[in-house]
Amino acid sequence: MKLVENTVPPTITPAKSAEISFDSAEIPVEQHPLEPFLPANGRLLMLGSFPPPQKRWCMDFYYPNYINDMWRVVGLLFFGDALHFVDTEHKVFRKAEIVEFLNAKGIGIFDTASAVRRLKDNASDKFLEVVTPTEVEVLLSRMPLCQAVVTTGQKATDTICEHFGIGQPKMGGRQKFCFRDPATGEERRCFLYRMPSTSRAYPLSLAKKAEAYRSMFDEIF
Repeated sequence: MKLVENTVPPTITPAKSAEISFDSAEIPVEQHPLEPFLPANGRLLMLGSFPPPQKRWCMDFYYPNYINDMWRVVGLLFFGDALHFVDTEHKVFRKAEIVEFLNAKGIGIFDTASAVRRLKDNASDKFLEVVTPTEVEVLLSRMPLCQAVVTTGQKATDTICEHFGIGQPKMGGRQKFCFRDPATGEERRCFLYRMPSTSRAYPLSLAKKAEAYRSMFDEIF
């Protein structure tokens, strides 16, 4: 999102001052704090938008906000237990078990933005300005078996569709796209799946979110 800088008149009345915009260039750029997680046997690449501020992290890994339901959805679908990856006593996720599961299953994770400006000090995608979109084809080149990418929210979907110049699949659906692998120079075909956000701010129950993800996982695995 590119904010438009307003021209401020010499005299500003108090009633008008709240309407003044600002130059987003004054906001520091945040570089992505995590390395891409890309198993060599990866068959699925999960892409969010960007991690929340670190004060909201409960672990040093992806989807680290304790009130984000991604790891509850995965636990419910693969182990029949939404708390499989949750340490409820300490209110953290079990990172070691998550990493072990992802490696065994062949699921890579990163985000569609490698650098952003956070226009408000919160975790909302609505206030993220993408400065540097991720070169998703570079990630996929490190996962030669991968034929599926999933975006886990609207901002991520917007960013990747703009990057590849493709239309957006409907919620819970998929869209084919092609790209040239920078490592081999060969053209590859992938499917982009669009899934609902696992943020608690997204107005859908955990069970319904899990059902949306279930159909995708069933097709891939």
